[in-house]
Amino acid sequence: MNHERHEDLAALAALDLLSANEQAELNAAVADDPILQGLIDSLRSAAAELARIAPAVEPPAALKARILAHIAVLPATARETPQLQTQILEFKKPKPKTPNSKLPAWVGWAAAACLALTSAWLGQSLLTAQKADASLHDQQTLADLELHSAQNQLEAERLIARRELADATARATAATSNLSALQARLDTATAASTDLATRLNLTRTEIETTRLQVAQLRAGLASREAQIAALDRQLKEQGDLATYKIASLVSIAGNTPEALAVAVWNPANQQGVLSVQKLPALTANSYYELWLIDPQYASPVSGGVFTVDPATGASQVHFHPAKPVKTAAKFAITLERKDGSAQPSTLLFVSE
Repeated sequence: MNHERHEDLAALAALDLLSANEQAELNAAVADDPILQGLIDSLRSAAAELARIAPAVEPPAALKARILAHIAVLPATARETPQLQTQILEFKKPKPKTPNSKLPAWVGWAAAACLALTSAWLGQSLLTAQKADASLHDQQTLADLELHSAQNQLEAERLIARRELADATARATAATSNLSALQARLDTATAASTDLATRLNLTRTEIETTRLQVAQLRAGLASREAQIAALDRQLKEQGDLATYKIASLVSIAGNTPEALAVAVWNPANQQGVLSVQKLPALTANSYYELWLIDPQYASPVSGGVFTVDPATGASQVHFHPAKPVKTAAKFAITLERKDGSAQPSTLLFVSE
């Protein structure tokens, strides 16, 4: 912007149209940039050449008649310029006659008239040229003033446009910053929404799994209750229920939550019934073994070995202890070798 401003001031300085403040500004710029002085001198030379290349002015057609009319009354007037009078008087002086002179007398007057006509025409041409030059100077001054005014207006409009551009840039920057902040908030909200959706899906899966487990537990409980009811009916048919001990066995390892085991013991005849469901299938060289725990013995009393259906894991076993049992405090099921064991090996289930 400063470079364009200094060039504008240099153009006005070449035409002597600068104000005092603008001249001071230009002088300071010339001090900082000596090349600017060369530009000013070049512009001044170009402005001086404008006067030399001005076209010649054609004198008016009526000028000649006016000059001739003026010459006709020239001897009778006393208002001619001293220079013109001197010239005319000089032409009026009779030339010395020579013997060889053959020019008539009127030639001198004709020469004087021509000289007067030429002088008058030149004077009129000079006056016309001066008027034209003054008019051109006035027009040039007016044009320079208009140019200076237009330049000032252009500079003001340029400043306003740059200010508006700066304001628009600031607004665009602020809008971009706001957009970035909104985008960040949107990304955060989207991530939070995705996380919530994932957690919701996990919760739904957990709820569904819990429902299935509850349904399985309810089914197992219903099956156990049905098994106990069946044993109860069976025992009622065999004797007095008050003398029987009924025990429900639970898994020790906790890896077979669906397995069911119920033992009914009749101490009167030293007999009992064990009913199991959903026990794991056995290998070829292993058996399940039932144990009765009587406080009077240091070791559990074996109630015999049994197997289960490989498909359903169910079995119903009538057992007799290896030796008399006075009080069956608890029942247990272990995993043993095929031929059984004198002592429990791997404990799987025990009564509560």
